[in-house]
Amino acid sequence: MKHDDLWNFALACYSQPGVEEACLDLQAAGGDVCLLLTCAWLECRGTAHDDARLQLLQQISEDWRTLVIAPLRTLRQTWREPAAADADLAELRKRVKALELDAERVQLLRLQSVTQHWSIASGSADWIGRACASLGPATFRPIETLRAAAQLVAGD
Repeated sequence: MKHDDLWNFALACYSQPGVEEACLDLQAAGGDVCLLLTCAWLECRGTAHDDARLQLLQQISEDWRTLVIAPLRTLRQTWREPAAADADLAELRKRVKALELDAERVQLLRLQSVTQHWSIASGSADWIGRACASLGPATFRPIETLRAAAQLVAGD
């Protein structure tokens, strides 16, 4: 696999056609995009799915997302309309967006760190499907878009 590190894999995957929209759809349905990109990365690496490991990743991700990413995202979104008419606020909003991206990078680094020593094993590698099990059937298409893009990136 070309992208051994999760951050570069996530960037390459997210830049594929349709993935940004798919990730936003999954996020709107309650999915955690960084966690789902991690799951795609684990699938491409051939890491067998394990419920206990997925729960660990979900907990790490949720803790960071709640403490850091969600407040930044809320602030950025709250400032969207007022920033359209205020250049100073628009500049601050841009900086908050950069902080949000930095926080997502840290989240991915933390998730990668936990998975570093997980070996490839036989069994199901359906990490994305398991992580999205509670999101409902309307997420099938975005899941498949993410999975296809991840496989494409992994094959580069």
